[in-house]
Order: sequence, then structure tokens, then C-alpha cells
Amino acid sequence: MPLRSAGPGKVARDAVHHPLFARYYASLSVAAETRMGMAGVRERLLAGLSGRVIEIGAGNGLNFSHYPRTVAEVVAIEPERGLRQLAVEAALRADVPVDVVPGAAEALPVKSEGFDAVVLSLVLCSVRDVPRALGEVRRVLRPGGQVRFFEHGRGGGRAMGFTQRALDRTVWPVLNGGCHLSRDPVGAFRDAGLELGPYRRLLMPEKGPVLPTSFCVLGTAWRPPR
Repeated sequence: MPLRSAGPGKVARDAVHHPLFARYYASLSVAAETRMGMAGVRERLLAGLSGRVIEIGAGNGLNFSHYPRTVAEVVAIEPERGLRQLAVEAALRADVPVDVVPGAAEALPVKSEGFDAVVLSLVLCSVRDVPRALGEVRRVLRPGGQVRFFEHGRGGGRAMGFTQRALDRTVWPVLNGGCHLSRDPVGAFRDAGLELGPYRRLLMPEKGPVLPTSFCVLGTAWRPPR
């Protein structure tokens, strides 16, 4: 069994509660599948995965239909109750076994070194403690296991950087479920001791206005072998 109960000092179940944002995000993310090309990004994010996978911050489960059949099992962690219920419904339609469970990125309710891959999709922007969350990523990955990530963060010139930081200090996290615009996901992977593989930077949407949320990165990292 992959799951374990949270011990002393662990993050409590349903520690994240953003019901209004959850409804807004669910509607926006479904529309983004075609209008912003997110379905294609999910295909690239998950292509070639196999074995046991843990997806951290599964949201409403839009990745589930894109997992290749070579994946034996997905354990999907989602802390927000409303999004988790939508993820459960998406899991029932998936072509691979998906187990949706509550939990937080900073205290994953699974055993160490139990997974071949970790999937992070638009989640590091909103976790409360990025170094702790990536420490958990290292813990649950087998040595040599891989991280697949698609994240947004800082980008653009000086004016855009100023705008992102100003929004982070004021209304953006409050209105958007704790999301931050000016974090550096690639730097965070390096700081966590993960080995970066190929990655590419892209704008979302690829065509249209450049927004503070547009600066994304899609790629792979690895837990170093012993």
C-alpha cells in the first residue's frame, strides 16, 4: 500500500481550502485545453512515462486522460476538496488506474522511494514551501527516478518582473488560490539537488497577449542515482 497516515508535524488533510477559486479554475482550465493548447502540452508532459507515478497537485484531473498505457498506477495528490472531487470523477474515465487522495506537497502521504516518476503541473506557484515540497519529491522518487514538470514563473523584461512581484505582494495570491507569479521553478529544482534534463521555455498562450502568467517551462529533472 503506498499511502501512510500523516504523523506529528505533518500538514493536515484539507489544509488548502479555496472553494471559489476551485470553481473558477475548473472552468478556466477546461476552456484552456483547446483555446490555449493545454491538451497538447499535457501530451508532451506525460509522453513516455511508465511504472508508478505520483502527480502532485492534480487539480481537477485533466492530466489523467493523457497518461500512456505504460503507466501501471497514478497516485494523484490534491489538497483542495472541490478540485479533488472533480479529479475523482476524471479518474473514473481514465485509461490507467488513478487513486486520488488528499495531501499537501510539503508532506506527501506516501512511502519513500516508491515511485518511478513525479508529475508537477502548475503547482509550484502555489505551494507554501517550495524547498520542502521538492524535498518530498526527492524522498518519494526511487534513485534515478524522473520529474516531469510544466510550471509558470518569472519572465519578461524589467517592467514585467516588477509587475509580477507587485502582484505577488498584493492581490494575486489572495484571488488565485495562493498562486505566485515571480517564482523560479528551474532554479528551485537546482537548489533541491535535482538534475535538470531537457527543458524548454514557452509562452501560454503561444499566440495572443503576453500576460504575467504567460512565462512557462516544460521539461524533465531527475533524482540523482546513489
